[in-house]
Amino acid sequence: MSDFEPIVSFRARAAGTFPEPRDTSPPAKRTAFDRKELNIILNVYGAKVAEGEWRDYALDFESDKATFSIYRRASEMPLYRIVKDATLARRQGAYSVIAQGGLILRRGHDLAQVLRVLLGKPKLVTI
Repeated sequence: MSDFEPIVSFRARAAGTFPEPRDTSPPAKRTAFDRKELNIILNVYGAKVAEGEWRDYALDFESDKATFSIYRRASEMPLYRIVKDATLARRQGAYSVIAQGGLILRRGHDLAQVLRVLLGKPKLVTI
């Protein structure tokens, strides 16, 4: 009986203990961009990346806001923030574009119209 080798458990929990009960409460509701909204945002973002103006982005989701932050460099403050605020949806419009200093450039109910402020005027190129 001295050659008896115990069975080793590779699980993280100790043998004989029960796993912790899972949280059965529903997950907290968060505001997020849907696929159509992200498509519109990423089309504008892709055009500016192709021009070399923007290089990075970040997404943040909270209970009442979703934010798409746009950066020139990853180490800086965001140049622009595209915010979807559920609390303002019926009043001023859920979508807004906020500049680096906190100035609201445009706000409205239609995301495509709000993002037009980021496109600016077309640049003329001499050939």
